[in-house]
Amino acid sequence: MRKHIYIIGMENLMKTKKIIIAIDGVSSTGKSTMAKDLAKELGYTYIDTGAMYRAVTLYSIQHGFFADGQIDEAKLQAAIADIEISFRFNPETGRPDTYLNGVNVEKEIRGMEVANLVSPVAALGFVRRAMVAKQQEMGKAKGIVMDGRDIGTVVFPDAELKIYVTASPEVRAKRRLDELKAKGETASFDDVLENVKMRDHIDMTRKESPLRKADDALELDNSRMTIAEQKEWLLEKYNDRSRNR
Repeated sequence: MRKHIYIIGMENLMKTKKIIIAIDGVSSTGKSTMAKDLAKELGYTYIDTGAMYRAVTLYSIQHGFFADGQIDEAKLQAAIADIEISFRFNPETGRPDTYLNGVNVEKEIRGMEVANLVSPVAALGFVRRAMVAKQQEMGKAKGIVMDGRDIGTVVFPDAELKIYVTASPEVRAKRRLDELKAKGETASFDDVLENVKMRDHIDMTRKESPLRKADDALELDNSRMTIAEQKEWLLEKYNDRSRNR
């Protein structure tokens, strides 16, 4: 069945115009992994918007904008124009790495220090407006897969295909913990679970572009799905949408 879906996908690529695929959802659902794989399968460009907010957070940490876990909004706002974020393809991993002002920060932005501070930074209106402007510029040519929290509701409300990804907090915490351990970082399940729940609350209740499922988004609960099953599901939805355009 997967081979059949792949063939249909390639035929659609040749016959249809490129579209925008928006993937939103709660943290630690593997959105980035599935978005990267889908983009590679379709020959599309992948843009990790979460990495952009993490990069802004890392910049804030590096420049001392945090005090007792609180961000100095005035300092960050004064510096936001100096924060340049880009993505460069890494031939060793086959995926794009995140660069902050010309420096590869892919590893640094994935740690718990950044994870614990990114939600308050991403909730700031001036930060979101700056990042959304960059994201919309990146998507002008279409043929992109973009994941984040507000892609289908704010960044690209007219995206041809919208996916909303979710999973239980416990499943997400376990995945995140395994990811951290694989990188040699130390963390407890309870701490990671608390971080997951905290980020959900902040993302869903913030004033600026809160996380929510777009009315026309397709929901994917991947709590009990394998990566292969997710890929098959995504390709089916892509093919369905392509045929109906």
